[in-house]
Amino acid sequence: MSAVEDVIAARKAAGSGAFVGYLPVGFPDLATSIEAAVALVENGVDVLELGLPYSDPVMDGTVIQKATQAALAGGFRLAHGFEAVAAITARVSAPVLVMTYWNPVLQYGVDRFADDLVAAGGAGLITPDLVPDEAGPWLAASDRTGLDRVFLAAPSSTDARLAQAVATSRGFVYAVSTMGITGARSDVDSAARGLVARLRDVGATSTCVGVGISSAEQVREVLGYADGAIVGSALVTALADGGVGAVARTAGALAAGTRLTTS
Repeated sequence: MSAVEDVIAARKAAGSGAFVGYLPVGFPDLATSIEAAVALVENGVDVLELGLPYSDPVMDGTVIQKATQAALAGGFRLAHGFEAVAAITARVSAPVLVMTYWNPVLQYGVDRFADDLVAAGGAGLITPDLVPDEAGPWLAASDRTGLDRVFLAAPSSTDARLAQAVATSRGFVYAVSTMGITGARSDVDSAARGLVARLRDVGATSTCVGVGISSAEQVREVLGYADGAIVGSALVTALADGGVGAVARTAGALAAGTRLTTS
């Protein structure tokens, strides 16, 4: 059973879709990042995506890169990620997915990482630079522990690659709505709608769209054809500019987009 997929299914059954919110662990410091993540859930986020700061975040835009580099400069260590997950899951019931590049998992040990994430109460991993046909150890560890595994799909992916992502993902498939790095944009790329349709054609039942969503209207638009909307840079910017209070207000404003789908 997937706690993430259960939450998404419940939101769909209620006539809407899921709001997935991203923040990096350790920004601006560990304690504040925990409070900010809790505030997201208290203000409408259904699934938390916690990013582990990494020295070479090739898929992240400038907002997230700046935040994760600040976290690393402030002394972030991988163990802090598990500490944060445990602290957050002790206070809120929303499932917590960890977004991480693959090298830190390899260095830590795949099975050890999976076991420590389960012990902390985590729901699974989003692995942006890991493709399913190179993920054998992670597939085995996640099957053993029951953790979700979220793989990415892009507009450039072949139908065979999309089918592979659908077959191996658990929780949801992460549909990257634009080509390139993350970051808020004024318009969500129209390629997202076509990508979600292609994923459904190869069997996807739970697809969330990320990269470029920064307003309640864009959340509403995405939930008109996808199962979840993922917001990152807009939330990180709010936290950087105004602290926990600002990120809470921003999450609440974005969550209004989920309610607009039922009107």
